Amino acid sequence: MGDVLAHESELLGLVKEYLDFAEFEDTLKTFSKECKIKGKPFSKAAGGSLRDSRSSAVQKELLAAFDGGDQKVFFRLWEEHIPRAIRDGDAGAQKLEFYLHIHFAVYLLKYRAGPQDKRELDERISYFRSFLETRGAALSQTTEFLPFYALPFVPNPLAHPSFKELFQDSWTPELKLKLEKFLELIFKASNTPKLLTIYKENGQHNKETLQRLHQQLLEAERRSMTYLKRYNKIQADYHNLIGVTAELVDSLEATVSGKMITPEYLQSVCVRLFSNQMRQSLVHSVDFTRPGTASTMLRASLAPEKLQDVPLLPSLDYEKLKKDLIWGSDRLKAFLLQALRWRLTTSHPGEQRETVLQAYISNDLLDCRSRGQRSVLQLLHSKSEVVRQYMARLVNAVASLAEGRLYLAQNMQVLRLLEGRLKEEDKDVVTRENVLGALQKFSLRRPLQTAMIRDGLVFWLIDTLREPDCLSDYTLEYAVALLMNLCLRSAGKNVCARVAGLVLKVLSDLLGHENHEIQPYVNGALYSILSIPSIREEARAMGMEDILRCFIKEGNAEMIRQIEFIIRQLNSEELLDSVLESDDEEEEDDEEDHDTMEADLDKDELIQPQLGELSGEKLLTTEYLGIMTNTGKARRRGQAGVRRSGDGPLRRPVTPGGHRTGCPV
Repeated sequence: MGDVLAHESELLGLVKEYLDFAEFEDTLKTFSKECKIKGKPFSKAAGGSLRDSRSSAVQKELLAAFDGGDQKVFFRLWEEHIPRAIRDGDAGAQKLEFYLHIHFAVYLLKYRAGPQDKRELDERISYFRSFLETRGAALSQTTEFLPFYALPFVPNPLAHPSFKELFQDSWTPELKLKLEKFLELIFKASNTPKLLTIYKENGQHNKETLQRLHQQLLEAERRSMTYLKRYNKIQADYHNLIGVTAELVDSLEATVSGKMITPEYLQSVCVRLFSNQMRQSLVHSVDFTRPGTASTMLRASLAPEKLQDVPLLPSLDYEKLKKDLIWGSDRLKAFLLQALRWRLTTSHPGEQRETVLQAYISNDLLDCRSRGQRSVLQLLHSKSEVVRQYMARLVNAVASLAEGRLYLAQNMQVLRLLEGRLKEEDKDVVTRENVLGALQKFSLRRPLQTAMIRDGLVFWLIDTLREPDCLSDYTLEYAVALLMNLCLRSAGKNVCARVAGLVLKVLSDLLGHENHEIQPYVNGALYSILSIPSIREEARAMGMEDILRCFIKEGNAEMIRQIEFIIRQLNSEELLDSVLESDDEEEEDDEEDHDTMEADLDKDELIQPQLGELSGEKLLTTEYLGIMTNTGKARRRGQAGVRRSGDGPLRRPVTPGGHRTGCPV
């Protein structure tokens, strides 16, 4: 109880100190009277009256030294009691200090009668000169003070016209008035009541803590997204490995039926393909002498694990979303585009992601079915660099999925907008990367390939690839992969035939590029265009075979096999294959259903939410929650098979993401 009373007394003292400071006179009287009636004494606020009396004494001493011309006492008190932060950082304090030094420098000339004490005057002038060379140097470029830098060097300042105002009767009183106001302001600030100090310190501390926690939350969310993508990639790699293993087991079992190798050897090969956790169950449960047993079990392992149900994400109000994407501020547009992309890229592969994409499609999120003048797609040409980039990222994310490409392909205006943005964008590398990435994925669809070839995209790619060292790794890889996909069509090959020498020069230079990820696409493009007799002749004339054989000496086994195929194509004498000549007449869509969501889609985010600002899924579910907009369940697709072109170059359209995971389209 004693502690409570002691704290109460101190708290009452703090309240009294604040009321006195803020000049609430009537309130203070009533407060003091009521405390006295209730028998609640209040302690003096820590050093309150003591600070007041001390501050008053210092002000009087400073003014007395000013009036008496006591330079040493004045500036000793000035440096002791005026905070250094104010003396160094406040422009008003610096100007006042400059004039105070002038006051003391000319004091003897103004107020001493009789013969002048030359020695003391020289000391004051020397002190002023020292000030000008140190603290006063900061104002040397200010017109107001420039004439006074000559004062120490003028023999008789009284007679000099530049210093006439210093010796007028009004100059010193005006300066003293400025000094008094400055001292009152400074010492009043230093007497800030303890209650106000506590409030300011705690408020600032709480704000800093909230900002730090907010930043930690953003970092945690980014790490969570990264880990989720890594998990999805590992899961995709696992499925691909099992698929390849099943095919290998089929082959090995076929040899068993022909009695070319023993079942024991087959068993040892298959067991080595699995992790330790799976070995025992396979060894003890599979009869390797029965054809089909092992491969059946492997394929059965591809069935999705039902460890837990992945919940569907909440429905959204897409009408409100599209309205704000068109009419909202640029910052709101950017956050919405980011949140919609994150919803797609961070969703769990399978039903959750398919439902998100189907909701976007059924509600025509990107206005692909709209014919209005203002649409969400027009954000690709926004004046805001951030909005343009985030729109390109969202389109690239949607194009990463087969159903998304089908949705975007409904409107050829999407392709035209992307082509225009690709050729116009010269400021933002990431925007161009994502536009190029979307176009490369579009090139998996035959109608879009045809349109891109007709629009002259082959020429743009060749021109861009002439200087590969000026391109980012992403741009280089996707540009070469797009060129290869277009060169697989006879129309694309015929375009290359018009500039055969340039195309061959660009591709041969790319063969030796340090980015080895592009080699399969360079090889595929070369192999494809060399089916044209005129290009073969041009290649032979420039010594292409010698160039290729140089890379055979340096390349790995796969690279060597592909180059050998290219050399055989180069030396062939066949005319155009009838199948190749008529490839434009094949069925419209020969695309496999394979989805690959790249980690690059979410790299290097440009915007970060401020304290209290919503972003990501929180923004969508707080401001745009809808009812039953997740309609239309996506069609379920089986796992895409691994289809390869033997050991030779690529001969079917691919995306770099799909090729890396071993599932070329």
